Amino acid sequence: MRIEERVVKILEQLNKDYRDAGPRLKFSSEFECLVAVVLSAQSTDDQVNQVTAELFRDYNTPEVLVNVDLQQLEEKIKGVGLFRNKAKSIKKLSKEIIEKHNGVVPEDFDELLALPGVGRKTANVVRSVAFNKPGLGVDTHVQRVTNRMGLVCEKNPEKTELGLKAIIPEEQWSRAHHLFLFHGRRVCRARKADCKHCTVEYWCSKVFEDEG
Repeated sequence: MRIEERVVKILEQLNKDYRDAGPRLKFSSEFECLVAVVLSAQSTDDQVNQVTAELFRDYNTPEVLVNVDLQQLEEKIKGVGLFRNKAKSIKKLSKEIIEKHNGVVPEDFDELLALPGVGRKTANVVRSVAFNKPGLGVDTHVQRVTNRMGLVCEKNPEKTELGLKAIIPEEQWSRAHHLFLFHGRRVCRARKADCKHCTVEYWCSKVFEDEG
């Protein structure tokens, strides 16, 4: 079976398994979405939502965040990992959004990628979630699951992203991201994959030997 046919079968089944698959971060604007996704690196969605529930009450625009004291911002977001670096990035990206984009978060992928603290995963997720544009972010779950399945064979997340985009139709990129992510959290877990209860095992190559 060709890999393009395999991925179709896998996504069809995962769609049945995870009808609730979708964004878990809470936000009410494109800018809040961007900040939440930046905060989500090496943190859980629950951790981010707890932090942003308070943060966004007072600091939810680039105009406000660019002027907030750095230590004060660090204190507000210390519930997530790498909070000091993220605080610096948020202030810098707020400044750039004001100066280069008139205070509006850009939806163009390359313009998002040029913002401080924004990598390919963040740019893809923001395009997908905030702007409803095609995007396929590769986080640790997507990286692990798709390589285990043998859909790609890449240790570099960017190469994994480009490899997946080459075999998955563009209109399914965003959905595929959430399906692989949910499958990674619930079945194809990092420490011990639950292959016994995996509904896509038939199409999986079970590539485990190169992990770690």
